Amino acid sequence: MKKNVIMAAAAMMVALNLPAQTKRSDDFRAKYQLKEVVVMSRHNIRSPLTSGGAVYKRVTPYEWFNWSSPSSQLSLRGGVLETEMGQFFRKWLVGEGLLPENYRPEGDEVLFYANSRQRTFATAKYFSAGFLPFANVEITHKLAEDKMDPVFTPQFTKMNDAYRQQVLSEINALHGGPRVLMTSVQPTLTLMEEILDMAHSPAAANDTTHFFYNDTQFKLEKGNEPKMTGGFTLANSVADAMVLQCYESESMAAFGHELTEDQWRAICAVKEVYDALLFTTHSAAVNLAYPLVSRIREELHNDGRKFMFLCGHDSNLASIGAALGFDYPETKHALELHTPIGSKLVFEKWTDGSEEYVAINLVYQSVSQLQGRMLLSLEVPPMIMPVTVEGLTANDDGLYRLSDLDNRMAEAMTEYENIEDAPTN
Repeated sequence: MKKNVIMAAAAMMVALNLPAQTKRSDDFRAKYQLKEVVVMSRHNIRSPLTSGGAVYKRVTPYEWFNWSSPSSQLSLRGGVLETEMGQFFRKWLVGEGLLPENYRPEGDEVLFYANSRQRTFATAKYFSAGFLPFANVEITHKLAEDKMDPVFTPQFTKMNDAYRQQVLSEINALHGGPRVLMTSVQPTLTLMEEILDMAHSPAAANDTTHFFYNDTQFKLEKGNEPKMTGGFTLANSVADAMVLQCYESESMAAFGHELTEDQWRAICAVKEVYDALLFTTHSAAVNLAYPLVSRIREELHNDGRKFMFLCGHDSNLASIGAALGFDYPETKHALELHTPIGSKLVFEKWTDGSEEYVAINLVYQSVSQLQGRMLLSLEVPPMIMPVTVEGLTANDDGLYRLSDLDNRMAEAMTEYENIEDAPTN
């Protein structure tokens, strides 16, 4: 029965979402040649960020899923799914003629660079196993295990009082401000309380029977990621753990409650409110994303590179998008609305012989593919959705001029460089 469901889901995926690459016409393929692909990836499925006496465990009397990995690390399922994604990318790029079968890189043609967190390093390792099975690819990481590499840390590296107030002003203006955004997910918070039976949880002994957010404050300091304090942080961590359990358990139910895809997307929207406020205001993003924007820009001008894989976090994808004016599509057949688990921001560099162009896509596995561990191929692809760039115009073939994207990246970098850094006391 389960096999039939998965096969039906695969057929639906093909019908709804053949990848852009396979839709391209013979005329397109005759006109353009693929020169390089740069991938900015979010890690795949992990266990919740804390374990043991974790707060998220105290909000329900029920038992959580028995995770296959220690706190915050890539799960066994996440490793399998990432290997499958690597296999798909191999099939695609061999088909495009960028790589030969059983390719073994020469020199610096391929680079894998991951944050030093286990979940990001392991994601890159599993992807590389599927992508280049005939090569023993080294995953570059710069720090000790489970340390945060500054390149992938969405932290403020410059700060002054005026700049802090500008970021806070943009946070307070974002979609009506924190209070409006948090109030918009109140029905979902109530649903979560019912699903968890929060009133009868261990946390209820300390009068925590509801999610609340009337005490929200923001802390923006040099050398740190933007931080939110207050009750909404609990809602965010619980929503995160619930969604991860949904992926791992292969069930759309939660603690005995059958939930629809729309209800799960609403639970994910709780996390999206948290991430949006911290990482997607433009003024904050040009600071938080500067190291990755500069690295991606550099890679797109590296004529000796064929493939680059960067692996970080959803906050990286969010801040890159906000810094560069990317309009991430609202996802289809996924629980998370904009940057699903394991998703990849993919830059394809094409040339027509006289000018270079870039296609930008968001690539991710659907919830059916995540739960079913579905094998991917050109016939059964992951979801691939185009990313548009505010203020830039794609040509008739859906490609942006590399020079236009480069100018946008340069503008964002200049904004960062013009932030005056207050002297350290």
